[in-house]
Amino acid sequence: MNIHQIRNATIVVEYAGKKFLIDPMLAEKGTYPPFPNSPRHDQHNPLVSLPTSIDNIIQNIDAVIVTHLHLDHWDNAAKEALPKDIKLFSQNEEDATEIRNAGFQNVEVLKEDTVFEGIQLIKTRGEHGRGEVLKMAGLVCGVVFKHSAEKTLYVAGDTVWYDAVQEVINTHKPKIIVVNAGDNQFFEGGSLVMSKDDVYEVYKAATDAKIIAVHMEAVNHWALSREELKQFANEKGISSNVLVPEDGESYVF
Repeated sequence: MNIHQIRNATIVVEYAGKKFLIDPMLAEKGTYPPFPNSPRHDQHNPLVSLPTSIDNIIQNIDAVIVTHLHLDHWDNAAKEALPKDIKLFSQNEEDATEIRNAGFQNVEVLKEDTVFEGIQLIKTRGEHGRGEVLKMAGLVCGVVFKHSAEKTLYVAGDTVWYDAVQEVINTHKPKIIVVNAGDNQFFEGGSLVMSKDDVYEVYKAATDAKIIAVHMEAVNHWALSREELKQFANEKGISSNVLVPEDGESYVF
């Protein structure tokens, strides 16, 4: 298994001989307006450039997984760059319809028993915040990858720590967990994705797993920096478990 951090929540996962592109946001730096009512509202998104060319990112991709349709997970640049016949998985029929309307012809809704080229893809629940902000944030998902030749991988998606994340860990016992950990927030409503304390809860639920923290420092409403998360992991004595990649960095497991 190889997990390559591209930028924000965009990762390329090589798993059991297949290559997955997850949550592609492929626009050039500064293409989109800032998210409103949030920090750095004078900075356009994405805040940083891609670490490599779009052609390099999408080369030899076998399937794309879009956990939800927010701009920082599925953008116009991705829609333009990806071949329209590529295998593409969405979280529900509503998202699938919108993706098909963008011209994609091979869209499948993820289930809890989806199989792609011998790889189990198990859709998991997520909560994109807590309380009132959930109504605005909308539905999201994560996905567990399973194959006899690989360790179990859990890509949690845009979720905070809550009981369903604990259930996924208890049920599937993933050895590798990718969390979106920028603690992104608007001025009101609290965390939309995991904070450092949420990451610590993931660690406590899966002390023998490697946790990869992505979705950091790439869109204007981030609240947790890589440096702060690394320092926190050091203080807690979990820095060997919590990996904080730079854009372009990859890990082999």
